[in-house]
Amino acid sequence: MAKKKVVLAYSGGLDTSIIIPWLIENKGLEVHAVCGDVGQGGEELEGLAAKAKKTGAKSCKIVDLRREFLVDYVWPCLRAMTVYEGRYLLGTSMARPILAKAQVDYAREIGATHVAHGCTGKGNDQVRFELTYMALAPDLQIEAPWREWNIHSREDAIDYAEAKKIPITASRTKIYSRDRNLWHISHEGGALESPANQPPDDVWMLTVAPEKAPDVPQVVTLGYEKGVPVSINGKKLAPELLVDELNAIGGRHGVGRVDITENRLVGMKSRGVYETPGGTIILEGLKTLRSLTMDRDTARMCEKLMPEYADVVYTGRWFAPLREALDIFFAKACETVTGSVQVKLYKGTATAVAATSPYSLYSEDLATFGHSASFSHADSKGFVKLYGLPGMVAATVRRDAGKKATKASTKKPAVTRKVRS
Repeated sequence: MAKKKVVLAYSGGLDTSIIIPWLIENKGLEVHAVCGDVGQGGEELEGLAAKAKKTGAKSCKIVDLRREFLVDYVWPCLRAMTVYEGRYLLGTSMARPILAKAQVDYAREIGATHVAHGCTGKGNDQVRFELTYMALAPDLQIEAPWREWNIHSREDAIDYAEAKKIPITASRTKIYSRDRNLWHISHEGGALESPANQPPDDVWMLTVAPEKAPDVPQVVTLGYEKGVPVSINGKKLAPELLVDELNAIGGRHGVGRVDITENRLVGMKSRGVYETPGGTIILEGLKTLRSLTMDRDTARMCEKLMPEYADVVYTGRWFAPLREALDIFFAKACETVTGSVQVKLYKGTATAVAATSPYSLYSEDLATFGHSASFSHADSKGFVKLYGLPGMVAATVRRDAGKKATKASTKKPAVTRKVRS
């Protein structure tokens, strides 16, 4: 009887490397690995298929998802300007659904009955992967070894790898858990587990320390169309090339470092260190362009809905109807967010300094402190009076009620005389 097939989301890291032999030995499954290339870098993908097969996988498919990742996952979040808890630009959160989708696609291709991931029971990623499986392929059985095996720590995982002679890059002294894609790289674990510790210098991979960045600022001009970036300094670039170049530019100036203790979906706080140099530059320019081109009511509604959109993405509900509905709103809202923005990079900061747009709602004639042919100061008298009318009425009522209460409290009580019988 042929073995049932399982498709494993494979990165070649510590967790997924040891999962291959574990699934074979403990579940009796034929393991097929799939790795989605979302921009984690050639060094991480080099020799990956051979490594998977050497550790027991029947096949290993590497799928180039870079363009799709940016256009279909990152750009929608960018139009919504999503930032989780004020700081995290959702690099990992956006990547997990497309990786899980690639798993489902490969499972259908080879006739697999199971899908597996290497996420722990403490993290958010288990939810992001599994909610995608449930939405796209509810018939597939899910294998989550971290919720079953007797491996309880990364040190235990290293012991298992050494016992099985599985090649790994993690060590007992440098035991960071990293996730990298085109948008960012995240760092967790090791010395970072305590918020009291400053991130060691060996954590950072994409950015130089701001104090070591160039002493001369650099200005880059970003072109946007309908809320997404399309060019750098007037040169149109494919999405993956554009983000890659901005990562390099921003990294040289120490832009995009974030150290946050965030609230995980499972209820605990965790400390994450992120580097998002290109994304930080893109978002800074977009903030300024949106303020220039978006009307007040739409802009305020975008601000109200952004935290909801960010939370939906962070908690793994990418394929939920709510996210799809919100995406339609933000796409419509950004139809006029087109133009160019100059962003100055200096010592870890990215600051928008100038912007232009054919859809600019700014009228210099209206806003000027000098003479304006389009605005009459006399018109504002009635406006201010009507605008302040509700407050004036409320203040009048409170004042009159206060006077009555004061008058009642100071009124002398009537004197009652006793009559002798």
